[in-house]
Amino acid sequence: MTRLSAAVRALVTALAALTATTAATAPAASAPATPEPRAPKDFVALSSVDPTIVQEIRYFTPHNFVGERIDGYREPLCILTRPAARALHEAQRKLLPRGYSLKVYDCYRPQRAVDHFVRWAKDPDDQAMKAEFYPNVDKSRLFADGYIAEKSGHSRGSTVDLTVVRLPATPTRPYRPGEPLTPCFADQDERFPDNSVDMGTGYDCFDTLSHTLDPRIRGEQRANRTLLKNTLEDLGFVNLAEEWWHYTFKPEARPDTYFDFPVSRRSLAGHR
Repeated sequence: MTRLSAAVRALVTALAALTATTAATAPAASAPATPEPRAPKDFVALSSVDPTIVQEIRYFTPHNFVGERIDGYREPLCILTRPAARALHEAQRKLLPRGYSLKVYDCYRPQRAVDHFVRWAKDPDDQAMKAEFYPNVDKSRLFADGYIAEKSGHSRGSTVDLTVVRLPATPTRPYRPGEPLTPCFADQDERFPDNSVDMGTGYDCFDTLSHTLDPRIRGEQRANRTLLKNTLEDLGFVNLAEEWWHYTFKPEARPDTYFDFPVSRRSLAGHR
């Protein structure tokens, strides 16, 4: 073997070793991120069907029974199946001439948000919002009493939590985390301010006074609940008897599917 051949072979060997070492020490290429799920084509932003309906999406804010923004709420946006949104539009048309507007608190709710509720409910030490939302309920009873469940009809896209406001509606002031809390069933001028008409309790009040036809709710409060109930039921909505604010449009467009796409306009990209 000539000196030149030996030198070439040594160089090739060195380069091979260097290549192997570099390959062994180089960081592995990261796996491509799993794309976020998107909404089916029959889901729409409520504002695209009726921009006059007031929206106050509570789970985008810390003013809820958990006390923080809920997983999956990327924007304060009401998303519903198109039939449910159109039915709300018809309800709004009935209310506007009477000086009222609908206001939605929650619409489609991703499964990841429901999972957030479940994790919170299983943590006995986290009771930061008890004084407002469940003052008379032991947190250990939330599952047994039906306040929290591992699945929600909201995730199917045809269920909405809502109320009625008198026009012109002054926006509700923002909740300031850490501010003193008042029971959700206190008199309207004592509990957290809401531009809703007086329904007898605040939204998401874990108490039997929230039952739509609770006999203790009388006078103007009962009339307000009846206004909401009659308006919506005439258009195909069904009330959950335990919650005056909870209605599901029937027949449901997606009765057997629980979705998990985020609450955002991006989830609706390409929809018309």
